[in-house]
Amino acid sequence: MRIGLTYDLRSDYLAEGFTELETAEFDRPDTIIAIESALRGLRFETDRIGHFRQLVQRVAAGDRWDLVFNIAEGLHGIGRESQVPALLDAYEIPYTFSDPLVNALTLHKALAKRVVRDAGIPTADFFVVERMEDVATAALPFPVFAKPIAEGTAKGIDGRSKIRSREELDAACARLLAAYRQPVLVETFLPGREFTVGIVGTGPAARVIGTMEIELLASADPEIYTYTNKEHCEERVRYHRASDSLARRAESVSLAAYRVLGCRDAGRVDVRADAQGEIRFLEINPLAGLHPEHSDLPIICTLHGIPFQELIRQIVESAAARSSAAGIRQLVAQA
Repeated sequence: MRIGLTYDLRSDYLAEGFTELETAEFDRPDTIIAIESALRGLRFETDRIGHFRQLVQRVAAGDRWDLVFNIAEGLHGIGRESQVPALLDAYEIPYTFSDPLVNALTLHKALAKRVVRDAGIPTADFFVVERMEDVATAALPFPVFAKPIAEGTAKGIDGRSKIRSREELDAACARLLAAYRQPVLVETFLPGREFTVGIVGTGPAARVIGTMEIELLASADPEIYTYTNKEHCEERVRYHRASDSLARRAESVSLAAYRVLGCRDAGRVDVRADAQGEIRFLEINPLAGLHPEHSDLPIICTLHGIPFQELIRQIVESAAARSSAAGIRQLVAQA
């Protein structure tokens, strides 16, 4: 079974002149090596494809794969995470993780919250600032929390993201609108415990594989899982395996959100408790990072005794279950 790998290698974009922040969500070479090694350890043949434009060239040249293991985030536009899945759908090439609709919906954090809220899943009250005039319509009590509406890896989140006054809100929205050129999501600040829940599978077969609590150390930016805290997690953050009653509630909320949003194969859901101790949905990542030691989903697996290769096997197994080719399903079952 031949598996292609699509990804955005950070070093490629840095060489083209993009900044460290612009490429923060992209992958390091050792992430690709780890995924490739895991797939080969499962006796699959691998083929590195690269980013979207490289995939276009390969497909146009007539290359095809039994499955594409896709972790490409894309660079431009609100639908950037949908570009690779959309092209693969057009050529009927099976791939891992969510389809174009889900990737676009979940990247837009306000639209995802509207769908989740409509399904009766608790999430913090919020409003969207598309231009500075919108701030005047803000009706949420302080403190609130502001972040770009469509960024990952905590980009745009720093010590100023918790906002206590109208003046701070004006400043935060002006700063984020100018820096990221996209709307700002403003929501009620949640002061309680924060969890990240790992999920594998699709639809009724989706299941929680583990939950971890995020503890910020004294050296970290206080109260908030900021971009800097995340980038320097080894020195600033302690991750705990969580299994108490609040963690189980976090798992229930997360699994419900994962299913209602239509995520596939694997993903990660971030939730946090409000002032009353009720778990609230924050956001979902259907293309969770897969660096074995640095990314949250593999860290969750490590805390729960799941080897990295087993995580990759479960992702491929879930994707292969959608394939119409019985041979692919049989090969994955034997891995």
